[in-house]
Amino acid sequence: MKATGVIQAGGRSTRMGGRPQALIELGGCRIIERVLAALTAVVDDVLIVTNTPELYAFLKLPMVADVYPDRGSLGGIYSGLKAAPGEAAFTVACDMPFLNPDVVRLVVARASQGDIVIPRVGHQLETMHAAYAKACLPHIEERLLAGQLKIVEFFERVLVVEIAEADVARFRDPRVVFMNVNTPDELERARGLATRLG
Repeated sequence: MKATGVIQAGGRSTRMGGRPQALIELGGCRIIERVLAALTAVVDDVLIVTNTPELYAFLKLPMVADVYPDRGSLGGIYSGLKAAPGEAAFTVACDMPFLNPDVVRLVVARASQGDIVIPRVGHQLETMHAAYAKACLPHIEERLLAGQLKIVEFFERVLVVEIAEADVARFRDPRVVFMNVNTPDELERARGLATRLG
């Protein structure tokens, strides 16, 4: 199955004082460049969902705006999946500096087994590190039009394949793999981790 990597870069970065966390340097390159490097090792092609394309033009990637603006992460998932040339979109947040190619591959390799393939860590489904098939589009759109923006609420309408925490942990600590950099404190923690991980 052909999978497109979709980087979600539509947030307003309010917790970072409006500074886009994707463009913050960490370990010698921007966080979004770290995300891109992990994705390109696995997927067929990559696009970015953003409403500020001028910020990411330097990456020379296809970019799409939100089809339904101001609909949060669910709107971003829909926009990326709709635009993806592949049969599925591996969707990831732009601020996950320790994205691991082996964990991405674990998800993408199972993309043909369900409409959503998603890791679970404890009680948390990693909705911004998951593969979504085109079959999800009508169910997501229905939620968006109703203003129901919680991502997992449409899952009961599709076939969901979960990846166990132990499977992720074979490659790297899940708390590291799925870490987001949303706040100055998280940035400091990420810098420490980047130094230790090399």
